[in-house]
Amino acid sequence: MKSNEMFVYKLNKTRNKAVDWLWKLVLYMLVSGISFVILYPLFRRVSMAFKDPSDIYNPTIYMVPVHFTLDNLKHAMEVMNYFPILGNTLVFVAAMTLLQAGSCALAGYGFARYVFPGSNLLFMLVVLTILIPVNTLMVPMYLHFRNFDVLNILSLFTGKDGVNLLNTYWPFVITSATANGLKSGLYIYIFRQFFKGLPKEIEEAALIDGAGFYKTFLRIMMPNAIPAIMTVMLFAFVWQYNDTFYSSLFMSGGDLISIKIASLPADVNQFLPGILGLGSNAEMRADPNHVAMIVDTGILLAIAPLILMYLFVQRYFVESVERTGVVG
Repeated sequence: MKSNEMFVYKLNKTRNKAVDWLWKLVLYMLVSGISFVILYPLFRRVSMAFKDPSDIYNPTIYMVPVHFTLDNLKHAMEVMNYFPILGNTLVFVAAMTLLQAGSCALAGYGFARYVFPGSNLLFMLVVLTILIPVNTLMVPMYLHFRNFDVLNILSLFTGKDGVNLLNTYWPFVITSATANGLKSGLYIYIFRQFFKGLPKEIEEAALIDGAGFYKTFLRIMMPNAIPAIMTVMLFAFVWQYNDTFYSSLFMSGGDLISIKIASLPADVNQFLPGILGLGSNAEMRADPNHVAMIVDTGILLAIAPLILMYLFVQRYFVESVERTGVVG
């Protein structure tokens, strides 16, 4: 009888181990597959950035360049006017990130702490903005900023239709400062959930000490909301940096990385022959494969700042997301 029980015990133990190993194998395969899908395009562009054009036509060369060169990086930087464009983009994105974080924090705090008629309906509309495709807002936003006028005040006094704010940074500034910018609905939701998780005794103590609404918000609530602020600012920075929809909608031409990447294939076709010394004749065309290499290199240069930023802030970002989730 004991021998049978021992046999059943060992059989169950072996079966459990087999199930555990099978589950781990499935997880490893899933993670490896997802990692390959994400990392392969990056590795391919890194390989292209250091290849000589002659390596493309060698069937024995795949990922590792044989004729190592920095010419692709040099040519991509020349076509993109890289460092001035990158500096302008970083300043612009940082400014919009600060505006969005501040305005969305204020809106989220209002929804979390103050109940007024229609507050739940307004918050539901805020959440709804997360689900609405931005393409549906293209025409009204374009028309709004082409003839921008607050409450028709300008039309009332001047008789004009409004001020054309297109091809300027003002549409980005206005939408970010009023918590209507890119992904603002999500940021308001994050702040609202975070502030709801903070104890009200903190604010009550500040009010007893004579602090008003804004002083309590700036000196008490915001320092306690550092995890939510970090999360929102990182999201806002990355999404604003990668944005092509609003950038192309409000600015037909501008010194932003996202706009340059959208026009990079045409720019390379136009300027590469001159850079290579082949002449600037309009009929002159560069090798399409060489053009593709320069385009891939330009894309790599565009995403390089985000990769570097992620390497430095990864730990803080994970901690902020975890902290925000626990409190929210």
